[in-house]
Order: sequence, then C-alpha cells, then structure tokens
Amino acid sequence: MLVFAVWPLGMLLKYFKDDVKLDFYLLHESFGFLVLWLMLLRLGMRLSQGRPAHHDDWTGIISRIVHWLLYVALIVMPVSGFLATNAHGFPLRWFGVVPVWSPIGREPTIAPIFSIVHSGTAWLILTLVGLHIAGALFHRIIRRDDVFQRML
Repeated sequence: MLVFAVWPLGMLLKYFKDDVKLDFYLLHESFGFLVLWLMLLRLGMRLSQGRPAHHDDWTGIISRIVHWLLYVALIVMPVSGFLATNAHGFPLRWFGVVPVWSPIGREPTIAPIFSIVHSGTAWLILTLVGLHIAGALFHRIIRRDDVFQRML
C-alpha cells in the first residue's frame, strides 16, 4: 500500500510550489526508505518460508518472473532514489528526525544516473503491478480457479 502512496507522490513533486515541495519530498523519500526496509523483510520471509504453490504451466512461469522482478524493482527503486538524493547533495533525515548515513556524498556527475534508474524503475513497477492485476483477473474470469482468492 505504501507504494501506491509513494509512487504518485513522487510523480507529482514537480507540480508542488517551492514552499511545500520540500515537505512532500521528505514524505516521499521517508516512505520510500520505509518501503526498502519492508521489502528486505519481505524478501527474507519469502526466502525462509519458500514460495507459494504455482501452476506448473506458463502462468506459473510468468508469475514467478513477475514476482521476482517486483522484488528486485522494489529494492532497486528506493536504493537508487536514496543514492540520487545524496549525490544531488541532500542527505536523508528519515521523517525529518533520524539522520541516515550515506555511502556517497555530493557527486553531481553520477546523480543523474541514479535519478534515471529511479524513474525508470518507477515505470517498471507500474508495469509489473499491471501484469499482476491482469494475472489475478485472468485467474478469476478465465480460469475460475482459487488463485485469485489466494492473492487477496
């Protein structure tokens, strides 16, 4: 659910007036950093508990690919955003309170690269979420099996 809040907030940042832009940017970055930690926790749970049962046909293969791409993208995105922000010269103070150490300082030459990775990954996540929804609807409407209920 955090992704559905952070993603549009990030897309709308350029439209905010300067006097409130930094406040919304802090929220975007702080919630994004929270997404990173939750995804690392989720990945650890997934690796320790094994995967849920999938069909052994083409839908199971696509499902596994989409899930792993989502895991990777939901980790790459906050990391690249964090590094981009730091490389642009803005250290993170998580929710304005907790200073977060950065492995890089101000590096204007590589900041645009991290920003491109961050933006590109945002669109990849949107595409993967769309594929996930399409898969759920496929199982509900076409196959009429229990996969849709399990996904809820």
